[in-house]
Formats: sequence, structure tokens, C-alpha cells
Amino acid sequence: MSVPRRRRRLPDEVRSAAVRAVLSLAFTLVGVVVATLASYAGSWLMTPALLAMGVGVFGTMWCLLEILISRQVAAQRQRGPNSASPMAGSRVAPEPLAARPFPRPGAAPPQHQPQRRPPQPQPSQQPYPPQQPYQRRMPPGRQYGS
Repeated sequence: MSVPRRRRRLPDEVRSAAVRAVLSLAFTLVGVVVATLASYAGSWLMTPALLAMGVGVFGTMWCLLEILISRQVAAQRQRGPNSASPMAGSRVAPEPLAARPFPRPGAAPPQHQPQRRPPQPQPSQQPYPPQQPYQRRMPPGRQYGS
């Protein structure tokens, strides 16, 4: 018979964020109950209870985001810096790029292809036809300056 694997303990910052989220959710639920009872009774407490409920919903969402972010930070801290995959921390770190010989032994050298540039117009070829100088057109019978 196999023994079930124990779950790892959450990091401290994730546990404290989860506790804050539970407390904020409890505060929000108390606000919902008070607002419901105050609305049945027609009491003036309904407005502060609704405001408290709105603040509680905002706080609960904030705490849930904090849990997600702190879990990501804790996971990255466990993996180590500059690791792209989740299992990168369990393997031997690769040697730095500067220490690798180029090209690698046994591998074909990389083939670089020159980039093609678009053809440039020749000095005699202009992309646009030459423009005529601007001449002001006057109605018939009128002269410039009169």
C-alpha cells in the first residue's frame, strides 16, 4: 500500500495573503447579512452596510490578486533566477553563453544569408515626375499687381 504524498507547506507570504483574503471575505459576508436585514427592517443601517459591502468586495478581490502574485513570486524564488521552465531549478545550470565554443563541435556552422535591400532609384530615375513650378492663375483680363 502506497503512502499518499504530503503537500508542501505554503510560503509564509502566501499563507498570510490567504488569511487576509478569508478575513476580508468574512467581513464582506457580514456586510451582506447586515444590509439584507436592514433592508427588511427599513433601517438607516442599510446605507453604511452597503458601503461596507462594496469596500469588502473590493478588498476581497485585492486579496485574491495578492495571493496569485505572491504564489508566482514564491514559485520563481524556488525555481531560481533566469529560469524559463518550472523545472529549471532542479537541473544543473547551463554554462553561460560566453563559455560555449562557436561553432559547437559536431554541428554545422550557421549559414548567414545576406539581407536583400529594395532596389534604390538611379539618379536619372526619379520616383515621381518632376513638378512644374507653381504659377498663380488669374481670371482673364486681370494682371498681377493690379
